[in-house]
Amino acid sequence: MIQSDMALHPSNSRGPALKGVFSFTGAYMLAAIAGAIAQGNGEFVFYIVVMFVLTAIFTFVHWRAPLTTGLIWGLSIWGFLHMAGGLLQLPDGWPYNPPHQVLYSWWIIPQYLKYDQILHAYGFGLMTILCWHVLSSGLWRATGVKLQPTFGLLTLCAAAGIGFGSLNEVIEFMAVMTIPNTNVGGYENTGWDLVANLIGALIATVIIRISHRSLSATTSCS
Repeated sequence: MIQSDMALHPSNSRGPALKGVFSFTGAYMLAAIAGAIAQGNGEFVFYIVVMFVLTAIFTFVHWRAPLTTGLIWGLSIWGFLHMAGGLLQLPDGWPYNPPHQVLYSWWIIPQYLKYDQILHAYGFGLMTILCWHVLSSGLWRATGVKLQPTFGLLTLCAAAGIGFGSLNEVIEFMAVMTIPNTNVGGYENTGWDLVANLIGALIATVIIRISHRSLSATTSCS
């Protein structure tokens, strides 16, 4: 059986090929810990703990269903953007959503598009691709069947990605209930986060579909 699908090409090594991403992740996590402590930022100490839990979960997933190097880098960059979003102060004069003058609150297009919304779309689009990877590569390894990205299966993966986005909102709600003066935002912010998650998941399904067609065409030509 031809292994041409994007989900069936795991990283070719769990060791040397991933040293770069592990070094990058470790470096920004250490910087985030130092920054959160220096700023007395209790909210981000909470999120750093969540990051360690997620890193352990993704490591377990990689062990059971090896992820592509691209996916691993994508997840690491997501973590970096999240840490930077809560800890980096915006320059004076940049538009932001009060009261916290940090990257997360930056209005890229004032009153229309925030950094936070871009990050939600990117992150939970990535989670949709991860769900497709785990589903398709797991089935292939168990049965030898190469899964096709049909409308139904892509809808399932998008729903899973959106579901993880909703879990993120639950975690943020826990932060609001336990930590004073968070930068989570109110009901409208949560609604826009969910919309961004949906957009990211839909874009991810298109990427999966186009990638599958491209790889299939390449295989057919060869």
